[in-house]
Amino acid sequence: MAQANIETISSPLDRIKVAVALLLVVAGVAGFYVLADYPTVVRVVAVVAGLLAAAGVGYTSEPGRRFFAFAEDSYKETRKVVWPSQKETFQTTAVVFAFVALMALFLWLTDKGLEVVLYDWILGWRR
Repeated sequence: MAQANIETISSPLDRIKVAVALLLVVAGVAGFYVLADYPTVVRVVAVVAGLLAAAGVGYTSEPGRRFFAFAEDSYKETRKVVWPSQKETFQTTAVVFAFVALMALFLWLTDKGLEVVLYDWILGWRR
Protein backbone atom coordinates (compact mmCIF):
# COMPACT_ATOMS: atom_id res chain seq x y z
CA MET A 1 0.00 0.00 0.00
CA ALA A 2 1.46 3.34 -1.03
CA GLN A 3 1.75 5.91 1.69
CA ALA A 4 -0.03 9.18 1.00
CA ASN A 5 2.05 12.33 0.95
CA ILE A 6 0.15 14.58 3.34
CA GLU A 7 1.57 17.98 4.14
CA THR A 8 0.48 19.78 7.27
CA ILE A 9 0.79 23.40 8.28
CA SER A 10 3.49 23.48 10.92
CA SER A 11 3.95 27.17 11.69
CA PRO A 12 1.40 28.75 14.04
CA LEU A 13 1.61 31.98 12.06
CA ASP A 14 0.80 30.11 8.85
CA ARG A 15 -2.20 28.50 10.54
CA ILE A 16 -3.47 31.93 11.53
CA LYS A 17 -2.94 33.24 7.99
CA VAL A 18 -4.84 30.32 6.46
CA ALA A 19 -7.66 30.76 8.98
CA VAL A 20 -7.88 34.49 8.21
CA ALA A 21 -7.93 33.72 4.47
CA LEU A 22 -10.81 31.29 4.97
CA LEU A 23 -12.66 33.84 7.07
CA LEU A 24 -12.21 36.43 4.31
CA VAL A 25 -13.75 34.03 1.79
CA VAL A 26 -16.67 33.42 4.14
CA ALA A 27 -17.02 37.17 4.71
CA GLY A 28 -17.14 37.80 0.96
CA VAL A 29 -19.84 35.19 0.43
CA ALA A 30 -21.76 36.44 3.48
CA GLY A 31 -21.50 39.96 2.10
CA PHE A 32 -23.27 38.76 -1.03
CA TYR A 33 -26.30 37.80 1.05
CA VAL A 34 -26.14 40.68 3.52
CA LEU A 35 -26.19 43.16 0.64
CA ALA A 36 -29.35 41.64 -0.86
CA ASP A 37 -30.98 45.05 -1.22
CA TYR A 38 -28.11 46.44 -3.29
CA PRO A 39 -27.56 45.95 -7.04
CA THR A 40 -26.03 42.67 -8.16
CA VAL A 41 -22.82 44.40 -9.18
CA VAL A 42 -22.19 45.55 -5.61
CA ARG A 43 -22.89 42.05 -4.29
CA VAL A 44 -20.50 40.45 -6.79
CA VAL A 45 -17.83 43.02 -5.93
CA ALA A 46 -18.17 41.98 -2.27
CA VAL A 47 -17.50 38.35 -3.18
CA VAL A 48 -14.59 39.21 -5.48
CA ALA A 49 -13.10 41.53 -2.84
CA GLY A 50 -13.31 38.74 -0.26
CA LEU A 51 -11.64 36.30 -2.63
CA LEU A 52 -8.88 38.74 -3.57
CA ALA A 53 -8.22 39.62 0.06
CA ALA A 54 -8.12 35.92 0.94
CA ALA A 55 -5.71 35.26 -1.92
CA GLY A 56 -3.47 38.09 -0.72
CA VAL A 57 -3.40 36.83 2.85
CA GLY A 58 -3.06 33.23 1.73
CA TYR A 59 -0.12 34.07 -0.50
CA THR A 60 1.87 35.29 2.50
CA SER A 61 1.74 31.80 4.06
CA GLU A 62 3.95 28.90 3.02
CA PRO A 63 1.00 26.68 1.94
CA GLY A 64 -0.34 29.62 -0.07
CA ARG A 65 2.97 30.11 -1.86
CA ARG A 66 3.11 26.38 -2.62
CA PHE A 67 -0.45 26.53 -3.97
CA PHE A 68 0.28 29.49 -6.23
CA ALA A 69 3.49 27.80 -7.47
CA PHE A 70 1.46 24.67 -8.23
CA ALA A 71 -1.19 26.73 -10.06
CA GLU A 72 1.51 28.47 -12.11
CA ASP A 73 3.12 25.14 -13.03
CA SER A 74 -0.29 23.73 -13.97
CA TYR A 75 -0.97 26.71 -16.22
CA LYS A 76 2.42 26.25 -17.93
CA GLU A 77 1.64 22.58 -18.53
CA THR A 78 -1.73 23.36 -20.12
CA ARG A 79 0.03 25.74 -22.51
CA LYS A 80 2.09 22.75 -23.74
CA VAL A 81 -0.99 20.73 -24.71
CA VAL A 82 -1.49 20.26 -28.43
CA TRP A 83 -5.20 20.83 -29.00
CA PRO A 84 -7.00 19.22 -31.95
CA SER A 85 -7.91 21.29 -34.97
CA GLN A 86 -11.49 22.23 -35.74
CA LYS A 87 -11.64 19.57 -38.46
CA GLU A 88 -10.37 16.85 -36.09
CA THR A 89 -12.87 17.94 -33.45
CA PHE A 90 -15.82 17.75 -35.87
CA GLN A 91 -14.66 14.35 -37.20
CA THR A 92 -14.28 12.92 -33.71
CA THR A 93 -17.67 14.30 -32.69
CA ALA A 94 -19.27 12.77 -35.79
CA VAL A 95 -17.73 9.38 -34.99
CA VAL A 96 -19.02 9.58 -31.41
CA PHE A 97 -22.55 10.50 -32.57
CA ALA A 98 -22.53 7.68 -35.15
CA PHE A 99 -21.39 5.18 -32.51
CA VAL A 100 -24.06 6.35 -30.08
CA ALA A 101 -26.75 6.05 -32.76
CA LEU A 102 -25.60 2.55 -33.73
CA MET A 103 -25.40 1.47 -30.11
CA ALA A 104 -28.89 2.83 -29.43
CA LEU A 105 -30.23 0.92 -32.45
CA PHE A 106 -28.45 -2.25 -31.31
CA LEU A 107 -29.81 -1.98 -27.78
CA TRP A 108 -33.33 -1.25 -29.05
CA LEU A 109 -33.23 -4.27 -31.36
CA THR A 110 -31.86 -6.45 -28.56
CA ASP A 111 -34.61 -5.25 -26.20
CA LYS A 112 -37.35 -5.89 -28.76
CA GLY A 113 -35.87 -9.28 -29.63
CA LEU A 114 -35.77 -10.35 -25.99
CA GLU A 115 -39.30 -9.02 -25.54
CA VAL A 116 -40.58 -11.18 -28.39
CA VAL A 117 -38.69 -14.25 -27.22
CA LEU A 118 -39.72 -13.88 -23.60
CA TYR A 119 -43.32 -12.67 -23.86
CA ASP A 120 -44.45 -14.29 -27.11
CA TRP A 121 -42.54 -17.53 -27.37
CA ILE A 122 -41.70 -18.55 -23.79
CA LEU A 123 -44.54 -17.10 -21.69
CA GLY A 124 -47.16 -16.81 -24.43
CA TRP A 125 -48.68 -13.66 -22.91
CA ARG A 126 -49.48 -11.94 -26.22
CA ARG A 127 -51.53 -14.49 -28.06
